Amino acid sequence: MLKRTQEVACQQVLMEDNSVFSIQWTLLPESLAVGITPQLLAQRYLEYIRSCTWSVIRPCFGDDGLEFRFLNSRLSLIRFLPPVHGEGTLLLRICGGLLVQPRQCHRGELCFQVTPTDSGTRVSLQLSDYCPLLLGSPSPTLFHHWLYRLTQAAIHRLVTVRFLVLLYRDLAGVASPVQVVNVTVREGRNI
Repeated sequence: MLKRTQEVACQQVLMEDNSVFSIQWTLLPESLAVGITPQLLAQRYLEYIRSCTWSVIRPCFGDDGLEFRFLNSRLSLIRFLPPVHGEGTLLLRICGGLLVQPRQCHRGELCFQVTPTDSGTRVSLQLSDYCPLLLGSPSPTLFHHWLYRLTQAAIHRLVTVRFLVLLYRDLAGVASPVQVVNVTVREGRNI
């Protein structure tokens, strides 16, 4: 029997080096997790990004990796190297784009994880070591911190939580009440 309430765990913090760490996850009952792989999770997430932005943001694969492009242009909002597959993970390393601080283009990664636990299968999306352009520099001002927090960070959290909710609903075939739970995975300044 499925849980009555789906929990989505979240944390978004600014690390000591002023990079962003963001993680969101949900626990799927084993009956729903059959066939879920990091590759499938990433594929569904990229499809979701395109649909939830009405194709304004278009994930595009090429020989040199993945780009989130603006509309049909060649304007890359964020670029990733080709995926790196690990046990239970698919890792996309950031390598540039308009949303990344120019001197920090080769920092950061987006990781899709599928992890068996005693309580089910945890599916998670984790953004680590990301240096967003909206923070302005490696030493962001209070204004830039709030600008990032109220725009890109809020959008990222909303999109990721909504993705996990829709994934659960699609797999279960029914909607469940959702509870978003703040967790602490790493120490940092909340954003």
